[in-house]
Amino acid sequence: MDATVKEPQAGIPGHLEVKPPIETDAVIIGAGPVGLFQVFELGLLEIKAHVIDSLAYVGGQCVELYPDKPIYDIPAVPVCTGQELTDSLLKQIAPFGAEFHLGQEVTHLQRQDDGRFYVQTTVGTSFLTRTVFIAAGVGSFQPRTLRIDGIDRFEGRQLFYRVKDPIQFHGKNLVICGGGDSALDWALALAGKAESVVLVHRRDGFRAAPASVAKMRALCEALEMQFLVGQVTGYDESHDRMTAVRVTSLDGVTRKVPLDALLVFFGLSPKLGPIAHWGLDIERKQVVVDTEKFETSVPGIFAIGDINTYPGKKKLILSGFHEAALAAFGAAKYVYPDKKIHLQYTTTSPKLHKVLGVETPVFD
Repeated sequence: MDATVKEPQAGIPGHLEVKPPIETDAVIIGAGPVGLFQVFELGLLEIKAHVIDSLAYVGGQCVELYPDKPIYDIPAVPVCTGQELTDSLLKQIAPFGAEFHLGQEVTHLQRQDDGRFYVQTTVGTSFLTRTVFIAAGVGSFQPRTLRIDGIDRFEGRQLFYRVKDPIQFHGKNLVICGGGDSALDWALALAGKAESVVLVHRRDGFRAAPASVAKMRALCEALEMQFLVGQVTGYDESHDRMTAVRVTSLDGVTRKVPLDALLVFFGLSPKLGPIAHWGLDIERKQVVVDTEKFETSVPGIFAIGDINTYPGKKKLILSGFHEAALAAFGAAKYVYPDKKIHLQYTTTSPKLHKVLGVETPVFD
Protein backbone atom coordinates (compact mmCIF):
# COMPACT_ATOMS: atom_id res chain seq x y z
CA MET A 1 0.00 0.00 0.00
CA ASP A 2 1.40 3.41 -0.94
CA ALA A 3 1.46 6.35 1.43
CA THR A 4 -1.74 8.34 1.13
CA VAL A 5 -1.55 12.10 0.76
CA LYS A 6 -4.65 14.02 1.74
CA GLU A 7 -4.92 17.51 0.30
CA PRO A 8 -5.97 20.43 2.51
CA GLN A 9 -9.72 20.45 3.01
CA ALA A 10 -11.67 23.21 1.31
CA GLY A 11 -13.40 25.43 3.83
CA ILE A 12 -15.42 28.58 4.15
CA PRO A 13 -13.29 31.53 5.31
CA GLY A 14 -13.75 32.07 9.02
CA HIS A 15 -15.43 28.69 9.50
CA LEU A 16 -14.00 25.21 9.96
CA GLU A 17 -16.06 22.16 9.22
CA VAL A 18 -14.75 19.80 11.89
CA LYS A 19 -15.31 16.18 10.89
CA PRO A 20 -15.34 13.30 13.40
CA PRO A 21 -11.78 12.72 14.64
CA ILE A 22 -9.59 10.11 12.98
CA GLU A 23 -8.67 7.45 15.54
CA THR A 24 -5.08 6.30 15.28
CA ASP A 25 -2.14 5.07 17.30
CA ALA A 26 0.34 7.76 16.25
CA VAL A 27 0.36 11.29 14.87
CA ILE A 28 3.63 12.71 13.58
CA ILE A 29 3.89 16.49 13.35
CA GLY A 30 6.41 17.25 10.61
CA ALA A 31 7.08 15.54 7.27
CA GLY A 32 10.80 16.19 7.00
CA PRO A 33 13.34 13.34 6.75
CA VAL A 34 13.22 12.57 10.50
CA GLY A 35 9.41 12.58 10.54
CA LEU A 36 9.37 10.27 7.53
CA PHE A 37 11.83 7.86 9.16
CA GLN A 38 9.63 7.86 12.25
CA VAL A 39 6.92 6.34 10.03
CA PHE A 40 9.35 3.53 9.17
CA GLU A 41 10.37 2.77 12.76
CA LEU A 42 6.75 2.77 13.92
CA GLY A 43 5.79 0.60 10.96
CA LEU A 44 8.26 -2.08 11.97
CA LEU A 45 6.35 -2.27 15.27
CA GLU A 46 3.05 -2.41 13.36
CA ILE A 47 2.02 1.07 14.49
CA LYS A 48 0.36 3.07 11.75
CA ALA A 49 0.92 6.81 11.63
CA HIS A 50 -0.77 9.92 10.29
CA VAL A 51 1.61 12.74 9.33
CA ILE A 52 0.77 16.45 9.46
CA ASP A 53 2.84 19.25 7.89
CA SER A 54 2.26 22.96 7.35
CA LEU A 55 3.95 22.76 3.95
CA ALA A 56 2.01 21.61 0.90
CA TYR A 57 4.54 18.84 0.20
CA VAL A 58 6.71 16.39 2.13
CA GLY A 59 10.42 16.87 2.76
CA GLY A 60 10.49 19.69 5.30
CA GLN A 61 13.49 22.01 5.32
CA CYS A 62 15.46 19.72 2.98
CA VAL A 63 12.99 20.31 0.17
CA GLU A 64 11.92 23.81 1.18
CA LEU A 65 15.39 25.31 1.55
CA TYR A 66 17.91 23.20 -0.37
CA PRO A 67 16.25 20.60 -2.61
CA ASP A 68 19.17 20.61 -5.06
CA LYS A 69 22.07 21.04 -2.62
CA PRO A 70 24.19 17.96 -1.85
CA ILE A 71 24.07 16.19 1.53
CA TYR A 72 27.17 14.12 2.36
CA ASP A 73 26.57 12.74 5.86
CA ILE A 74 23.79 10.18 5.39
CA PRO A 75 25.24 6.76 6.31
CA ALA A 76 25.97 4.53 3.27
CA VAL A 77 24.84 7.32 0.90
CA PRO A 78 27.96 9.17 -0.29
CA VAL A 79 25.93 12.08 -1.64
CA CYS A 80 22.28 12.94 -2.28
CA THR A 81 20.16 16.05 -2.57
CA GLY A 82 17.40 16.98 -0.14
CA GLN A 83 14.82 15.96 -2.74
CA GLU A 84 16.54 12.63 -3.42
CA LEU A 85 16.69 11.85 0.29
CA THR A 86 12.98 12.61 0.62
CA ASP A 87 12.10 10.46 -2.41
CA SER A 88 14.11 7.53 -1.01
CA LEU A 89 12.44 7.80 2.37
CA LEU A 90 8.99 7.87 0.77
CA LYS A 91 9.87 4.67 -1.08
CA GLN A 92 11.16 3.10 2.14
CA ILE A 93 7.98 3.86 4.13
CA ALA A 94 5.53 2.96 1.34
CA PRO A 95 4.72 -0.51 2.84
CA PHE A 96 3.29 1.10 5.98
CA GLY A 97 0.48 3.12 4.37
CA ALA A 98 1.04 6.34 6.27
CA GLU A 99 -1.52 9.04 5.56
CA PHE A 100 -0.30 12.61 4.99
CA HIS A 101 -2.29 15.72 5.85
CA LEU A 102 -0.46 18.59 4.17
CA GLY A 103 -0.90 22.33 4.06
CA GLN A 104 -2.19 22.48 7.62
CA GLU A 105 -0.74 23.21 11.04
CA VAL A 106 -1.60 21.66 14.39
CA THR A 107 -3.26 24.32 16.55
CA HIS A 108 -4.76 22.30 19.39
CA LEU A 109 -3.46 19.36 21.41
CA GLN A 110 -5.12 18.16 24.61
CA ARG A 111 -5.05 14.95 26.62
CA GLN A 112 -8.42 13.23 27.00
CA ASP A 113 -9.82 11.35 29.99
CA ASP A 114 -8.99 8.00 28.37
CA GLY A 115 -5.31 8.95 28.03
CA ARG A 116 -5.40 9.66 24.32
CA PHE A 117 -4.66 13.06 22.77
CA TYR A 118 -7.10 15.17 20.79
CA VAL A 119 -5.26 16.92 17.95
CA GLN A 120 -6.80 19.50 15.62
CA THR A 121 -5.36 21.41 12.65
CA THR A 122 -5.98 24.77 11.01
CA VAL A 123 -8.33 23.25 8.42
CA GLY A 124 -10.43 21.29 10.90
CA THR A 125 -8.81 17.85 10.57
CA SER A 126 -8.85 16.21 14.00
CA PHE A 127 -7.43 13.06 15.55
CA LEU A 128 -7.69 10.92 18.64
CA THR A 129 -4.27 9.36 19.04
CA ARG A 130 -2.43 7.33 21.64
CA THR A 131 0.93 8.95 20.90
CA VAL A 132 2.27 12.16 19.33
CA PHE A 133 5.67 12.68 17.73
CA ILE A 134 6.89 16.23 17.22
CA ALA A 135 9.34 16.27 14.31
CA ALA A 136 8.85 19.91 13.43
CA GLY A 137 12.46 20.87 12.73
CA VAL A 138 13.05 24.38 14.03
CA GLY A 139 9.32 24.86 14.39
CA SER A 140 7.30 27.08 12.14
CA PHE A 141 10.11 28.81 10.27
CA GLN A 142 9.63 31.94 8.18
CA PRO A 143 12.21 33.83 6.13
CA ARG A 144 13.30 37.22 7.42
CA THR A 145 11.86 39.64 4.92
CA LEU A 146 13.01 42.85 3.30
CA ARG A 147 11.36 45.70 5.18
CA ILE A 148 10.60 48.19 2.45
CA ASP A 149 7.11 49.63 2.09
CA GLY A 150 5.18 48.13 -0.81
CA ILE A 151 7.84 45.70 -2.01
CA ASP A 152 5.96 42.67 -0.69
CA ARG A 153 3.49 42.85 -3.59
CA PHE A 154 6.26 41.64 -5.90
CA GLU A 155 6.80 38.47 -3.84
CA GLY A 156 6.54 35.36 -5.98
CA ARG A 157 6.88 37.41 -9.17
CA GLN A 158 10.16 39.28 -8.82
CA LEU A 159 10.93 39.06 -5.11
CA PHE A 160 11.97 35.64 -3.78
CA TYR A 161 13.06 34.38 -0.36
CA ARG A 162 13.60 30.80 -1.54
CA VAL A 163 14.76 29.21 -4.78
CA LYS A 164 12.64 26.29 -5.91
CA ASP A 165 13.40 26.35 -9.63
CA PRO A 166 16.84 27.80 -10.44
CA ILE A 167 16.18 27.62 -14.16
CA GLN A 168 13.66 30.46 -13.94
CA PHE A 169 16.54 32.81 -13.12
CA HIS A 170 18.75 31.81 -16.05
CA GLY A 171 19.30 34.67 -18.47
CA LYS A 172 17.96 37.23 -15.95
CA ASN A 173 19.54 40.23 -14.25
CA LEU A 174 19.65 39.28 -10.58
CA VAL A 175 20.29 41.11 -7.33
CA ILE A 176 20.99 38.77 -4.41
CA CYS A 177 20.92 40.08 -0.83
CA GLY A 178 22.58 38.43 2.16
CA GLY A 179 25.89 37.38 3.65
CA GLY A 180 25.30 33.78 4.70
CA ASP A 181 25.71 30.43 3.00
CA SER A 182 22.40 30.59 1.11
CA ALA A 183 23.18 33.97 -0.46
CA LEU A 184 26.71 32.95 -1.45
CA ASP A 185 25.66 29.50 -2.66
CA TRP A 186 22.98 30.86 -4.98
CA ALA A 187 25.18 33.70 -6.20
CA LEU A 188 27.84 31.16 -7.17
CA ALA A 189 25.33 28.73 -8.64
CA LEU A 190 23.68 31.37 -10.84
CA ALA A 191 26.79 33.28 -11.90
CA GLY A 192 27.40 32.49 -15.55
CA LYS A 193 23.85 31.24 -16.01
CA ALA A 194 22.05 34.48 -15.21
CA GLU A 195 22.61 37.49 -17.45
CA SER A 196 24.14 39.28 -14.44
CA VAL A 197 24.50 38.70 -10.70
CA VAL A 198 24.97 41.49 -8.17
CA LEU A 199 25.51 40.40 -4.56
CA VAL A 200 24.55 43.00 -1.93
CA HIS A 201 25.60 42.71 1.73
CA ARG A 202 25.64 45.34 4.44
CA ARG A 203 29.34 44.80 5.19
CA ASP A 204 32.47 43.33 3.63
CA GLY A 205 32.40 40.32 5.95
CA PHE A 206 30.41 37.12 5.58
CA ARG A 207 28.91 34.33 7.67
CA ALA A 208 29.37 31.92 4.75
CA ALA A 209 32.01 29.26 4.24
CA PRO A 210 35.43 30.86 3.53
CA ALA A 211 35.82 28.81 0.34
CA SER A 212 32.55 30.24 -1.00
CA VAL A 213 33.63 33.79 -0.16
CA ALA A 214 36.96 33.26 -1.92
CA LYS A 215 35.24 31.90 -5.01
CA MET A 216 32.82 34.86 -5.04
CA ARG A 217 35.69 37.33 -4.89
CA ALA A 218 37.46 35.49 -7.72
CA LEU A 219 34.34 35.75 -9.88
CA CYS A 220 34.16 39.46 -9.13
CA GLU A 221 37.81 39.85 -10.16
CA ALA A 222 36.97 38.06 -13.40
CA LEU A 223 34.00 40.42 -13.93
CA GLU A 224 31.59 37.46 -13.91
CA MET A 225 29.56 38.94 -11.05
CA GLN A 226 29.60 42.04 -8.83
CA PHE A 227 29.62 42.63 -5.08
CA LEU A 228 28.28 45.81 -3.47
CA VAL A 229 28.59 46.76 0.19
CA GLY A 230 25.33 48.35 1.27
CA GLN A 231 21.64 47.77 1.85
CA VAL A 232 18.59 47.81 -0.40
CA THR A 233 16.65 50.88 0.72
CA GLY A 234 14.10 51.30 -2.07
CA TYR A 235 13.03 50.31 -5.55
CA ASP A 236 11.85 51.71 -8.88
CA GLU A 237 8.91 50.35 -10.81
CA SER A 238 7.16 50.75 -14.13
CA HIS A 239 3.88 49.19 -15.29
CA ASP A 240 3.59 47.16 -12.08
CA ARG A 241 7.09 45.71 -12.53
CA MET A 242 10.13 46.33 -10.38
CA THR A 243 12.83 47.74 -12.65
CA ALA A 244 15.64 48.51 -10.18
CA VAL A 245 16.56 48.56 -6.51
CA ARG A 246 18.30 51.40 -4.70
CA VAL A 247 21.40 50.31 -2.80
CA THR A 248 22.73 52.67 -0.14
CA SER A 249 26.37 52.22 0.84
CA LEU A 250 27.98 52.85 4.23
CA ASP A 251 28.96 56.39 3.19
CA GLY A 252 25.33 57.23 2.38
CA VAL A 253 25.68 57.16 -1.40
CA THR A 254 22.71 55.52 -3.16
CA ARG A 255 22.91 53.91 -6.58
CA LYS A 256 20.29 52.24 -8.74
CA VAL A 257 20.84 48.64 -9.77
CA PRO A 258 18.61 47.40 -12.65
CA LEU A 259 17.11 43.94 -12.18
CA ASP A 260 14.64 41.33 -13.33
CA ALA A 261 14.51 39.52 -9.97
CA LEU A 262 15.51 40.16 -6.37
CA LEU A 263 16.59 37.18 -4.22
CA VAL A 264 16.77 37.84 -0.48
CA PHE A 265 18.48 35.47 1.98
CA PHE A 266 18.45 37.06 5.42
CA GLY A 267 18.01 33.74 7.19
CA LEU A 268 15.06 32.17 8.94
CA SER A 269 13.16 33.23 12.02
CA PRO A 270 12.16 29.99 13.80
CA LYS A 271 9.02 30.07 15.88
CA LEU A 272 7.62 27.28 18.04
CA GLY A 273 4.11 28.53 17.36
CA PRO A 274 1.35 26.52 19.10
CA ILE A 275 3.91 23.97 20.40
CA ALA A 276 4.87 26.53 23.04
CA HIS A 277 1.41 26.22 24.62
CA TRP A 278 1.16 22.44 24.93
CA GLY A 279 2.54 22.24 28.46
CA LEU A 280 5.93 20.81 27.44
CA ASP A 281 9.20 21.65 29.14
CA ILE A 282 10.95 24.06 26.75
CA GLU A 283 14.49 25.37 26.84
CA ARG A 284 15.63 28.08 24.42
CA LYS A 285 12.76 27.39 22.00
CA GLN A 286 13.50 23.65 21.98
CA VAL A 287 11.57 20.80 23.56
CA VAL A 288 13.34 19.01 26.42
CA VAL A 289 13.45 15.19 26.09
CA ASP A 290 15.08 12.24 27.79
CA THR A 291 17.70 10.19 25.95
CA GLU A 292 16.14 6.79 26.56
CA LYS A 293 12.89 7.25 24.63
CA PHE A 294 13.09 10.89 23.49
CA GLU A 295 9.89 11.45 25.40
CA THR A 296 8.92 14.96 26.48
CA SER A 297 7.76 16.02 29.94
CA VAL A 298 4.25 14.94 28.88
CA PRO A 299 3.99 11.11 28.77
CA GLY A 300 3.00 9.90 25.32
CA ILE A 301 4.42 12.91 23.49
CA PHE A 302 7.85 12.47 21.89
CA ALA A 303 10.11 14.99 20.16
CA ILE A 304 12.74 14.06 17.58
CA GLY A 305 15.12 15.95 15.32
CA ASP A 306 16.06 19.62 15.51
CA ILE A 307 13.04 20.54 17.66
CA ASN A 308 14.39 18.75 20.75
CA THR A 309 17.23 19.35 23.17
CA TYR A 310 19.21 17.18 25.60
CA PRO A 311 22.81 17.10 26.87
CA GLY A 312 25.16 16.59 23.95
CA LYS A 313 22.49 17.24 21.30
CA LYS A 314 23.82 17.50 17.74
CA LYS A 315 21.49 18.84 15.05
CA LEU A 316 22.19 16.24 12.38
CA ILE A 317 19.74 14.26 10.26
CA LEU A 318 21.47 11.01 11.25
CA SER A 319 20.97 11.89 14.93
CA GLY A 320 17.26 12.36 14.25
CA PHE A 321 17.10 8.89 12.67
CA HIS A 322 18.55 7.37 15.85
CA GLU A 323 16.09 9.31 17.98
CA ALA A 324 13.17 8.08 15.86
CA ALA A 325 14.14 4.44 16.46
CA LEU A 326 14.21 4.80 20.25
CA ALA A 327 11.06 6.93 20.27
CA ALA A 328 9.16 4.19 18.42
CA PHE A 329 10.06 1.63 21.10
CA GLY A 330 9.16 4.13 23.78
CA ALA A 331 5.74 4.65 22.20
CA ALA A 332 5.00 0.94 21.89
CA LYS A 333 4.09 0.67 25.59
CA TYR A 334 1.21 3.11 25.03
CA VAL A 335 -0.05 1.32 21.93
CA TYR A 336 0.50 -2.23 23.22
CA PRO A 337 0.48 -1.86 27.04
CA ASP A 338 0.18 -5.62 27.66
CA LYS A 339 2.66 -6.74 25.04
CA LYS A 340 6.38 -7.24 25.46
CA ILE A 341 8.22 -5.72 22.52
CA HIS A 342 11.28 -7.64 21.36
CA LEU A 343 14.03 -6.19 19.21
CA GLN A 344 14.04 -7.88 15.81
CA TYR A 345 16.32 -7.42 12.82
CA THR A 346 15.09 -6.70 9.31
CA THR A 347 17.83 -8.98 8.00
CA THR A 348 16.53 -12.15 9.65
CA SER A 349 13.02 -11.62 11.03
CA PRO A 350 10.23 -13.33 9.03
CA LYS A 351 7.72 -11.16 10.88
CA LEU A 352 9.43 -7.95 9.74
CA HIS A 353 9.76 -9.34 6.22
CA LYS A 354 5.98 -9.83 6.20
CA VAL A 355 5.43 -6.29 7.47
CA LEU A 356 7.77 -4.93 4.80
CA GLY A 357 6.20 -7.05 2.07
CA VAL A 358 9.46 -8.80 1.13
CA GLU A 359 10.39 -12.45 0.90
CA THR A 360 12.41 -14.08 3.67
CA PRO A 361 15.77 -15.06 2.18
CA VAL A 362 16.83 -18.69 2.29
CA PHE A 363 20.47 -19.25 3.27
CA ASP A 364 22.32 -22.46 2.41
